[in-house]
Amino acid sequence: MRHPLFAMAALCFTLAPVVLRAPMAQAATDAPVVSATAQQTARVIVQYKTGSSVMRALSATETSGTLAIPRHAAVLSSRLRISMADGQPTGRRSQVLIAQGMTSEQLAALLSKDADVEFAEPDRTRSIHSVPNDPLYADFQSTATPTVGQWYLRAPTATNVSAINAETAWDTTTGSSAVVVAVLDTGIRFDHPDLLGKTLPGYDFVSDAQRANDGDGRDADASDPGDWVTPLEVNDAASPFYHCTDPSPATGQYSGENSSWHGTQLAGLIGAATNNGIGMASVGRNVMILPVRVLGKCNGRDSDIQAAMRWAAGISVPGVPDNPYPAKVVNLSLGGSGSCGSAYQTVVDELIALGITVVASAGNDGDAVAAPANCAGVIAVAGVRHAGTKVGYSSLGPEVAISAPAGNCETATGACLHPLLTTTDSGATTPAASVYSDSFNASLGTSFSAPLVAGTVGLMLSVNPSLTTTQVRSALQHSARPFPASSSNTSTLCQPPSSTTLQEECVCTTTTCGAGLLDAAGAVSAAANTTPPPPSDGGGGGGAMGFEWLTGLLVAVLALSRGRRHQV
Repeated sequence: MRHPLFAMAALCFTLAPVVLRAPMAQAATDAPVVSATAQQTARVIVQYKTGSSVMRALSATETSGTLAIPRHAAVLSSRLRISMADGQPTGRRSQVLIAQGMTSEQLAALLSKDADVEFAEPDRTRSIHSVPNDPLYADFQSTATPTVGQWYLRAPTATNVSAINAETAWDTTTGSSAVVVAVLDTGIRFDHPDLLGKTLPGYDFVSDAQRANDGDGRDADASDPGDWVTPLEVNDAASPFYHCTDPSPATGQYSGENSSWHGTQLAGLIGAATNNGIGMASVGRNVMILPVRVLGKCNGRDSDIQAAMRWAAGISVPGVPDNPYPAKVVNLSLGGSGSCGSAYQTVVDELIALGITVVASAGNDGDAVAAPANCAGVIAVAGVRHAGTKVGYSSLGPEVAISAPAGNCETATGACLHPLLTTTDSGATTPAASVYSDSFNASLGTSFSAPLVAGTVGLMLSVNPSLTTTQVRSALQHSARPFPASSSNTSTLCQPPSSTTLQEECVCTTTTCGAGLLDAAGAVSAAANTTPPPPSDGGGGGGAMGFEWLTGLLVAVLALSRGRRHQV
């Protein structure tokens, strides 16, 4: 009977040809094999120290009124014992040096050690900023409002301090269609031209047929039929919508409300089709939107929202088909007063355990952060004005993780000057026509701050899909820009929320408005440079066995075989 150890060795030789076949085939060809490193060309910008030996030598060769060109490749090649060539000068004391067979970073590190070198940096390439061609994006709009266009996506300026700098983030990534962002809201208008091809089927979780306003309860149609309420509905004691709006100060009667198309507005900010020559641009650009309907006439119930959160994450919900497109980000631009209860916290914990980032708006009551934004682990977003100060209506407090533009008007009447332009519908009740919000139909609120963060997280996961929720939060907060110390309107610091005092515009602090102002470019850069966590013990595996592993196994087998023979 064959010895077990020799059987194992035979198995190693049986497997070895599988991993050796490709190298052997390559060796059989006549073409020389050139390593990737050997083909690399290093380019480095070098600046020499004033008074250094190479600069003294250069000065000695100058004629009156004529600057000599710095060409010190020969001298430095001799010192470092590598072959370099002179490139173009970039200044009186600086030039490009070129070498083969190494990276620019490697050459820069070597040159930095020379006593005559002030600094050495790779000569990198730069690209045109990725500005989209969507007509409503640009500033100075003449036929559309707001005239400032999509100010909130551009690089920050002295005026628009809180702009999130999405343009620079797009130089790194315009998002991946593999990243799904769930929008739990009123549903969506699938027919909006800037959302065509950008949405997944979704689901309607509004269980009450009257609230759903579409003739039934939960179903597979996540489209938004409208969430309007009439004055009769909100003032009739027999109506299920009695007193669900705010009363008029003048009459004491409760007011009817037109349809909000709220979910469509959020979806546009996160993932409207971009660079398509129509309408607007979005933060996430190529990320996909999963619309999940949880709000209808007079808002929505916690039970529907919590079931929808699980479903969006890919968790099975009884009585509902499983979601074939699990989200990596869940946006909750909704909430209510009070602390985070156990039911919400349990669902949030389940989503975080699956690596899903939950982003929620802080609230528009000017006081304490609303639930579910105040649940542990949720990225709560407060709203700031274009100037970077807290917008008057935004809730605040230590639960806030970061702040983003919420839209503000600056004037009490007339055109709103800094709203957030986005996709919507013109229908007062039922759907009518696909349009965009503007200065006279303004999108304002922390509801719109949250999707700017959610879309940014979509970009972050596009460059680094392995990010944990902790890493996402850390990257967002550490890359945030500091709050301004004042504005033209106020220098009053924001205070912790109080039950007796509602705060208007104030200067944000890190204990009231989060870590700082959202910087999409900084967050994407931080995400790209974040090392994913090591795989957990006992999980995964797989992949082909390498030749080195097989060789080691064979050596161990033979050694054990010899040792055991000696013992016999």
